[in-house]
Amino acid sequence: MLECASIVLGPMAGQYLGDMGADVIKVESPDGDLTRHIGPSRSHLMSALFLACNRNKRSIILDLKSAADLEVLYKLVETSDVFLNSTRPSASERIGIDYDAISARNEKIVYCQVEGFGAGGEYAGRPAYDDIVQALSGTASLQTAVAGEPRYVPSIVADKITGVHAAFSIALALLHREKTGRGQEITVPMFETMASFNLLEHLWGYAFEPPLAPMGYPPVATAARRPFATKDGYVSLMPYTDKHWQRFYELIGRDDLASDPVYGTFHGRQQNVPLVWGDLKYQVSLKTTAEWIELLEPEDIPFSRVNSLEDLLTDPHLGSVGFWQFGEDALDGTRRMPANPIGLKGSPPSIRLLPPRLGEHTAEIRASLGDLSPVPAA
Repeated sequence: MLECASIVLGPMAGQYLGDMGADVIKVESPDGDLTRHIGPSRSHLMSALFLACNRNKRSIILDLKSAADLEVLYKLVETSDVFLNSTRPSASERIGIDYDAISARNEKIVYCQVEGFGAGGEYAGRPAYDDIVQALSGTASLQTAVAGEPRYVPSIVADKITGVHAAFSIALALLHREKTGRGQEITVPMFETMASFNLLEHLWGYAFEPPLAPMGYPPVATAARRPFATKDGYVSLMPYTDKHWQRFYELIGRDDLASDPVYGTFHGRQQNVPLVWGDLKYQVSLKTTAEWIELLEPEDIPFSRVNSLEDLLTDPHLGSVGFWQFGEDALDGTRRMPANPIGLKGSPPSIRLLPPRLGEHTAEIRASLGDLSPVPAA
């Protein structure tokens, strides 16, 4: 698999497939992926954000503006199954790495173009980054219910969600080729992907024509949806079924509410959301976090403490499932990585290669093509 992609979206898709066993060759310019410069680092061009989405890859430096280096890329295309590209379509065509140019060298190749906006649309060709797509897709405006104004989610959700879509679309295209013998072109646009993602629940009344209700899924599009304050911290508490609610009220000595049609039935709660959740907020405030954990942990009621990012390092569940993986680099020492969470029992994901240094495998890959010419230093 050839990955002509940078930043997060494309590299995340490539890393997912690399975890699943793909031999991913990361094609980098002489300057390298921009994320090599983003975040703390122990050695040059090996920063935290680059490490996060570039394991299980080999790096080759190719200046695709050079006819000689472009020819090297074409030779690699001839024996590759997948070409993943995040260069904008207009630039890809100009350079000679668009679908027509690549498939001319290998008609069975699966070519995946990740882009900001779908071809032929009003926004096609515009530059797109996570913040832009969060704004256009309604993601930022959804935060108004909580923050009182549009805000970006403090995570690069558009890049990451679109990256997952790109990975599974490539897998589906490879399955199609296995059945038909034919490769194909895939386009994965960020804007359309995030709009579809958000509208799953928030299309709501507009799933009908004419609409039956406003857009927005009421249970989540509200400032009341937040962790509850205890005496000394916070917990997440979400009784859902009638059984959950009734058992919760029994545990706190409110059997009267367990049998109340407003509090103890799904229909009653749906009709009185502010009242029910306001009372729940009050009840939670009466105990400490430790008291709630002791009370609820033996029960089958959905709840949890509220972890900080740092708490994930020592979370007992993550520790027990082997979530944290470690690798030893000759220059950087120990590196920490989240494991791939997918549980394929017959072909489990694995970490075989740590993220590569810029051009680390250039000589090795060129030699595999029969090119024994000297390789410039990265």
